[in-house]
Amino acid sequence: MSLALAANAPTTFEIKSANLPLVALLLKSADLDRLSAEFAQRFGDVPDFFDHDPLLIDLHPLQLAEPGAALDVVALAALLRGHRLNPLAVRGGSDEQMAQAIAAGLTPAPDAAVQRAAPAAAPEPVAQPQPAPGALVIDKPLRSGQQVYARGRDLVVMAMVNPGAEVIADGHIHVYAPLRGKAMAGARGNGDARIFALAMDPELISIAGIYRTSETALPPQVRGKAAQVRLLPGPDGDKLVIDPLHS
Repeated sequence: MSLALAANAPTTFEIKSANLPLVALLLKSADLDRLSAEFAQRFGDVPDFFDHDPLLIDLHPLQLAEPGAALDVVALAALLRGHRLNPLAVRGGSDEQMAQAIAAGLTPAPDAAVQRAAPAAAPEPVAQPQPAPGALVIDKPLRSGQQVYARGRDLVVMAMVNPGAEVIADGHIHVYAPLRGKAMAGARGNGDARIFALAMDPELISIAGIYRTSETALPPQVRGKAAQVRLLPGPDGDKLVIDPLHS
């Protein structure tokens, strides 16, 4: 038999569980000068790429790559704040690194889960990939020096992306014309993002930070033709795979 008990609830507050979406930085080196240079190389041309996003610092990759490495956690946090990131939590460090992080105001988060790229299934032939609702659509050709960033969504370009132009999206990139500039999909680490183009001949393609430049020529079966780019995780590291699109 159930028994209902009288109870009082606070009138000024409630305590609830909440989920906070975090960007995760998987640190692989304690060399902060090199980290700063690579941040500038990747994000220097996109000053609004981050918008004070809350950040989890994952030090586990550092322990694997450089066991016992000395890391200045305070300087690391300052560097990240300089790029409009807001470090809040840390995981995976040595006892000394975790003590530094706590002293710097970061919260230990040993149980935090970092999203990993899932194994990609074999692609089915696609004639005209359809953009997701809310995609950013560009109707005009992009000239050298122009840059478009679709923050938090897909990017659809209906005209040519010329050499020297850059298209960036957190989701997929669709170019219904020749792609001859740079295309960076999954810019915030979405390994499921893809790049589609009706004429694939880019200067650079990148998905979730894995990139390939024109210094390595595309195979003739896809260069200048309708193709898609996807990320294929594997035991030897993630690889970019380019597949022709058949009508």
